Amino acid sequence: MPFPSQSFTRNRLLSSLSPEDFLLLQPQLERVQLQLRDPLVTAGQAIKHIHFLEGGIGSVVTERDGNEVETGLFGREGMSGATTLLGSDTTPLRSYMQIGGATSLRIPHASLQTALGQSETLHVHMLRYLQTFALQVARTAMSNALGTLPERLARWLLMCHDRVDGDEIALTHEFMAMMLAVRRAGVTVTLHALESSGAIRARRNLVIIRDRTQLEDIAGESYGMAEAEYRHLIGPFGKSQ
Repeated sequence: MPFPSQSFTRNRLLSSLSPEDFLLLQPQLERVQLQLRDPLVTAGQAIKHIHFLEGGIGSVVTERDGNEVETGLFGREGMSGATTLLGSDTTPLRSYMQIGGATSLRIPHASLQTALGQSETLHVHMLRYLQTFALQVARTAMSNALGTLPERLARWLLMCHDRVDGDEIALTHEFMAMMLAVRRAGVTVTLHALESSGAIRARRNLVIIRDRTQLEDIAGESYGMAEAEYRHLIGPFGKSQ
């Protein structure tokens, strides 16, 4: 099977590498199919592979008393197990596919670490992504602490919209409630309010973005900082102008 080509990968983190740095990873990259809820990182266990998604969305979650809360998400702009860039091979956080039906270029964790040790420019590039992801996590904490539910849900839908093709996002009310750590009834009421504003159209297991500008207005300052940082440090990202 031929090695994955840099010009044909949809992962922006890989496609924005220099050709020389991509060549360090290329022999170990393997394209795999990922489905909904497929595990990417298991909390507390050695990470075997790092995934560079070419579609879909991965969730990073923390747990307490059997309940999950999303701390961050990533799509084809990023990678799973980003904290391993700091030298660790485990994390207390779990990651899995929130939206599946997509491919990933995966690489053994040990192979990525070897390549990082061979190229300072590769390491710096990946650490820039880690900076944008850390900023996203910080903004999530701020949004959860200070934002209203409409602001939080609008922000989360915008983040998902940035990472999917088109305007349709396959999500259930239950999953949105779990990710935002709120009651399902609150999500349902808020979706109706967003729909009344003209920002979205909600259907069973599906949200359609109709007016992104309106959704950004509702999200306010909770959305946009991490996305702008990614564009500044790495390259084009998202659907905002």
